[in-house]
Amino acid sequence: MIIRRRKAGTIGLNLTSMIDVVFLLLVYFMVATEFKTAEESFPMDVPIRNHGQTLALDNEPLVILVESSGVGEKEIRLRLEGPWDPISSLNALSTFLRSNKAGGFGNSGLFTENHPIRIKPTSDTRWEHAIATYNIVVGANYTNISLDEPL
Repeated sequence: MIIRRRKAGTIGLNLTSMIDVVFLLLVYFMVATEFKTAEESFPMDVPIRNHGQTLALDNEPLVILVESSGVGEKEIRLRLEGPWDPISSLNALSTFLRSNKAGGFGNSGLFTENHPIRIKPTSDTRWEHAIATYNIVVGANYTNISLDEPL
């Protein structure tokens, strides 16, 4: 009897389909990945310098509290929130705002013209006093002013 032996077949891997799958996965991850520049940089909160001389504060708003002490035009009480000296009148407020305004050469003020300023009247403040305070701030050439609802 003649027994024919089978030849041992060679085992081989078809890598064509594996390369296709790897290529498709590579394309998928490249398309699905978002490359953000914010992940590469570290933001720093550095104060703004104008013309190399002025050091400006951050955007913490300057809050002016307005209270009417009577009916007359001069009967107004003003107070600044924060570490500021007391303010006795609208003229004192105008002087404070103008002397602390940054801008130009040699003027080393703390606030830029677009620094946020909030005017907060109390519930019994007369409208004329709130508007007079607003006009003083506008007269000092500040542009980012908000008039809050009465407390």
